[in-house]
Amino acid sequence: MARTWLRRIAELDPVTDHHEIYKISIGYEFPFDYQRALEFALFRTYCVPSISALLAATGEFEKRPQQRYDDTALLMAEIAEHGYDSERGKQALRVVNRAHGRYTISNDDMLYVLSTFVYDPIDWIDEFGWRPLHSHERDAAFYYFQAVGKRMGIKDIPPTFADFRRFKADYEREHFQYSETNHLIGRYTLDLFCSWFPKPLHPPVSLAVRGLLDEPMLTAFGFRAAPAWVGKGARGALKLRAAVVRWMPERTESKLAQDPGNRTYPNYPRGYTPEDLGAPAPADIDPKWLRRSS
Repeated sequence: MARTWLRRIAELDPVTDHHEIYKISIGYEFPFDYQRALEFALFRTYCVPSISALLAATGEFEKRPQQRYDDTALLMAEIAEHGYDSERGKQALRVVNRAHGRYTISNDDMLYVLSTFVYDPIDWIDEFGWRPLHSHERDAAFYYFQAVGKRMGIKDIPPTFADFRRFKADYEREHFQYSETNHLIGRYTLDLFCSWFPKPLHPPVSLAVRGLLDEPMLTAFGFRAAPAWVGKGARGALKLRAAVVRWMPERTESKLAQDPGNRTYPNYPRGYTPEDLGAPAPADIDPKWLRRSS
């Protein structure tokens, strides 16, 4: 089966054309996989006590978890759809930078979160994608987020794909450890995932999600591991989906910022701009969580 998008990706330069390649990959070729992988990527960052403590202190994940999820997804989609130097992309980056600027966040924590956006989707698609990623897609993801990270003011981004991958692995080995706030934010996130399904399905969904978490994540969250057959079944279902998608026609419409599936902004993007997204005012900080993480 001829694949127009894959042929286009192969023609492009992953350094100079990284945005176009990334846009094709996330919007046309692997929208489901990127969405799921980025959900788990953010979930993964909550295994770091300094990150989860700040989220607990703001109270946003307790009070408005769906809105925080939708804000993050739509803002990242705006940048990917329109480009980080487009007007809408610049607006989205201003919202992101304004939100981060309200709090004291270490450069290494910011750098780690950025690394999950590069490598977690790659690892997910390696296991569950309907086709292997082209080498240009792998490299383009790195160069794309390198450019985004610089515009977010993140310093010392490793200069190569391999160096950044190594930073991510080393950071996780050093910083993944159990904390009360990890468990708290992890539980809010797990409850959010379950809320997308009818209530009778909440227990099996929770079990399936835990079945997809690796041992370092389970330990850092203090979650009980699901039975081995649950993880095997969940992975089998995702691979079965990939086998079906492999025979479907190519997508001709991007699933990025035009996807109306978010729950907080049902009319998005009609009548909205990226600057309409996000928390309207700084959240109150509960210092007890920050003290416990220090």
